[in-house]
Amino acid sequence: MTDLAYLPATEALRLFRSRELSPVELVTAVIERAEAVEPQVNALSERTFEEALLQAKQAERAYRDGVPRPLEGLPVAAKDEQPIAGRLATDGSLAYADHVAEVTHPIIERIVAAGGIIHARTTTPEFCCAAFTHSKLWGVTRNPWNLDYSPGGSSGGSGAALASGTATLATGSDIGGSIRIPAANTGTVGFKPPYGRVPAMAPFNLDHYCHDGSMARTVADCALLQNTIVGPHPHDVVSLRPAVHIPDRLGDVTGMRIAYAPNLGDWEIEPEVAANTKAVADALREAGAIVEEVEVGLRRADVFTAVFIHFGAIFGPMVTRVAAEHGDLLNPYALAFAADAARAMEEPGAFLTGLEMEAAIYRPIGELLDRYDALICPTTGAPGLRAGEEYVDTKLSVNGVELDNYLEYSLTPVFNIASRCPVLNVPSGRASNGVPTGVQIVGRGYDDATVFHVGAAVERVRPWAHRPESL
Repeated sequence: MTDLAYLPATEALRLFRSRELSPVELVTAVIERAEAVEPQVNALSERTFEEALLQAKQAERAYRDGVPRPLEGLPVAAKDEQPIAGRLATDGSLAYADHVAEVTHPIIERIVAAGGIIHARTTTPEFCCAAFTHSKLWGVTRNPWNLDYSPGGSSGGSGAALASGTATLATGSDIGGSIRIPAANTGTVGFKPPYGRVPAMAPFNLDHYCHDGSMARTVADCALLQNTIVGPHPHDVVSLRPAVHIPDRLGDVTGMRIAYAPNLGDWEIEPEVAANTKAVADALREAGAIVEEVEVGLRRADVFTAVFIHFGAIFGPMVTRVAAEHGDLLNPYALAFAADAARAMEEPGAFLTGLEMEAAIYRPIGELLDRYDALICPTTGAPGLRAGEEYVDTKLSVNGVELDNYLEYSLTPVFNIASRCPVLNVPSGRASNGVPTGVQIVGRGYDDATVFHVGAAVERVRPWAHRPESL
């Protein structure tokens, strides 16, 4: 049953259609896996297992009658941030512990309409404002590869669920790396779509940093879920028309020109991360791509100044509003995030300054992508963050250097600034602490298919393990 819990979604659909496997068997395996590992991992904020089994029986009938939908019978874990009408919508905060959603997120609507079974929802940090996953409401979520480490954040519960076999597919969202960081930390695949590709909810649908996306254990599975949630929605003015889908056949990179950036500038990169990133570049050469090492030349300080100005305009005030009334209930990291965002906006004209900085940050990326089909670089500079650590009073050291803000260990926010670029995280290897590492595959604006081709090529030449040995 454990092996069944790690069955790829695309393979499960094939077996469902041939009647070699029942959706009831798959959902049962995932539930049994959750009951076995959740006391250690704590990735699921809500479980609806009885309802899921009833839906699995309905899916079984759909295959028998010959009218299955695209995700029919697949157990999908939904990030708790994405509301479901009539269910709790807490944002991971004690301040909202009793809040019930009145609407359902567009991507949840589409998953359910496609026959996906939302058997569980996944943990996040409070207000999704951290690159790790723990909160006063749900406790500490741990990395299945090493329980002393966090799975990352803010879609940490989704990454941990996939890695621990308690979901076949999962949803995420990304405002600064919140899909890509946990995907890197858990050895899974995560896609930050280009802005507007996937519909979102107000007001954050109007924030060009903000993206809802798909997470999975394989590149093809990630494409399967992405193709389900993509496309215009009547409630989201920025959702793009028409829907653009990832092709079924992936992985041909013959002759493709790929820029390999060991660093985006002056980020601190641990040697193990650097070695694993280089191994991905070598794998792409083996797959037939033309891979050239490049320098991007960004300054980390400039990127994070621009990022916190942006957070200070929308994201930070949202947290501040809650803190003003319920500050004693919030986690220290949430309060620190709101304070950092507020400080970034103190100078007159800060928002305009931030936009000017964002334009300058994108320029070298745009110039590279004018010459290359895709860019690869590390997702984070270090393999994971300690589980339960707030990183408020404690500084994070990477490659022997103490960072001013722990978020500076990530190379992901660059591509929230470059928000029209699709970015796929795929595993690059594992570090000596057992925690996986990842690379970002960055495409030209709205060229989603290319990053999936590159990811599939890496997966073929350099396959990765899906199941942690010790869990």
